[in-house]
Amino acid sequence: MLFRKRTLILMLIDAMLINLAAFGSFYLRFEGDIPLENYQIYYHTAVVATILYIAVFYVFGLYNRLWQYASTGELLSIVYAVTVGTGGTAAVVYFYGFAQASTLPFRMPHSAAILLWLAMVFLIGGSRFIWRILQENAFDRHVPGSQKQVLIVGAGDAGVLAARELKNRNYRDGRPIGFIDDNRAKQKLKLFGIPVLGTRKDIARVVKGHNIDEVIIAMPSASGEAVREIVQICEKSGVDLKIMPGVYDIISGDINVNPIRQVQVEDLLGREPVSVDLEEVAGYVTGETVFITGAGGSIGSEICRQIAKFNPMRLVLIGHGENSIFDIEQELRGTYPGIDYITEILDIKDRTKVFLVFERYRPGVVFHAAAHKHVPLMERNPEEALKNNVLGTQNLAEAADQVRVKTFVSISTDKAVNPTSVMGATKRTVEMLIQGLDLRSQTKFVAVRFGNVLGSRGSVIPTFKRQIASGGPVTVTHPEMVRFFMTIPEATQLVIQAGAMAQGGEIFILDMGKPVKIVDLAKDLIRLSGFEPEVDIKIQFTGIRPGEKLYEELLTTEEGTTSTRHSRIFVAKPNSIDVKLLDELTQTVRERGSYLTRDEVIELLQTVIPTFRKTVPKEVAK
Repeated sequence: MLFRKRTLILMLIDAMLINLAAFGSFYLRFEGDIPLENYQIYYHTAVVATILYIAVFYVFGLYNRLWQYASTGELLSIVYAVTVGTGGTAAVVYFYGFAQASTLPFRMPHSAAILLWLAMVFLIGGSRFIWRILQENAFDRHVPGSQKQVLIVGAGDAGVLAARELKNRNYRDGRPIGFIDDNRAKQKLKLFGIPVLGTRKDIARVVKGHNIDEVIIAMPSASGEAVREIVQICEKSGVDLKIMPGVYDIISGDINVNPIRQVQVEDLLGREPVSVDLEEVAGYVTGETVFITGAGGSIGSEICRQIAKFNPMRLVLIGHGENSIFDIEQELRGTYPGIDYITEILDIKDRTKVFLVFERYRPGVVFHAAAHKHVPLMERNPEEALKNNVLGTQNLAEAADQVRVKTFVSISTDKAVNPTSVMGATKRTVEMLIQGLDLRSQTKFVAVRFGNVLGSRGSVIPTFKRQIASGGPVTVTHPEMVRFFMTIPEATQLVIQAGAMAQGGEIFILDMGKPVKIVDLAKDLIRLSGFEPEVDIKIQFTGIRPGEKLYEELLTTEEGTTSTRHSRIFVAKPNSIDVKLLDELTQTVRERGSYLTRDEVIELLQTVIPTFRKTVPKEVAK
């Protein structure tokens, strides 16, 4: 009923405007003195135009739009509708006059038709857009809003979106005072009615001169260095700082509520959004039974979320910890209810159970994310790293081979390159193990190698946050320690994409961007928490831990890379694999397992990785 009433009112208003336009077109055509013989033509034109225009407007949907959000698209719709209506009106009047030609020369003057078109565009367009103007200005007149003064860094599409977001919230979260943009051509101009007040170098001056309380960074494509520089300037100016994420984050669902949020350490990496070939990925997981080991972990659980989007027939969640598996199962059932979820609590070292599970469900795709990854812990428990990472992977891979899994993707690490830690050496052994098995299997075995993942369990970010929350100090091993970093969704999407490109035997290398100094990461996180490094929160250097090195690599000296069809994924050229040595290593571990001493573990790893050397510190010796 409300819709019908609204439509009827609009039609009545349009009818008055149409008649006004029709009279105006004849009035202007004859310069205010319409001849008597043309009055009948005018009357017929007004009647035909009223009926025809309203019908055309209805067909073009001009009565079911929210005009307070009108844009150029709505203006074009008006132009198209008016053009059709004007042409139809002129044609109907002409053919009616032609039929009456014996008594009256009945033809609408050409110039009157043109004037009618112009008047209709002006009146109908103006009537629609005046509503938007009134709606926008109503906030400024009637809503007091917040007294907080806001400065927006970035006078582009994202900056306008940020300004609109503040206006849509009735200025409760602050009023935009101005923009900052490094583009010289935009200086002293206005965007969305708000002036551009300077460049990045002027932020401190503008903050002080306009009593700015909050700065919003609206530069989705800015590099991590640029965001870091702005953060440092704003911290020195003593203003609150927020960031506008990229449109990709909003579309993908990573941002669910408020597009404007607090700056996070991930923003300082300045990464481009990962693009995934949806059709290619769907082609190998949709309708399949997919196994995910380590499904309760940081990487494994995110792989579950990403894979669930592609509608697999069955998702088998494999893990050793019951609580984490329960949590991800409940989350997935609530978010993607149309999938058959199976949970299997098992230890991948249990060869019998592994083979039973593979035989029971016969998966088409396997993502192997289960592993012992903590470097210092594995230095203290080297035999466990060897059993879990190497034997566990061998169990899974041989079971996959037996049931003829199509694709097996093993998650590796940059610590496998020229390893100095037991953990890294076991992961390098795993890479060689699956490459060797790929040579004699119908299953496509591949590994995906990448660096540290922000926010994963055991990573530096949660540790730093706990230390900051307790007042410090924040502990960093060495001032020159650098690492590659990725976000969890970014890494998992590239892993899944790599699986789609698998031919068998590849080690895929993910583009990690530039390495980041750990001490810089610590300082950034302290600033984002509202403190000043070395003033409010101290940074303490504790020394390199056993098995660690100052920097990580993504390639061995023997490996080179070849590009793939994805700009962020590369393939390491394969090395020669000594399958016999690998078989001897795994056989020894199966026979002696927990009875292996630290020195024996190191010697075993050196048989397959001759470059692996280990000096055992006294503090970790058993």
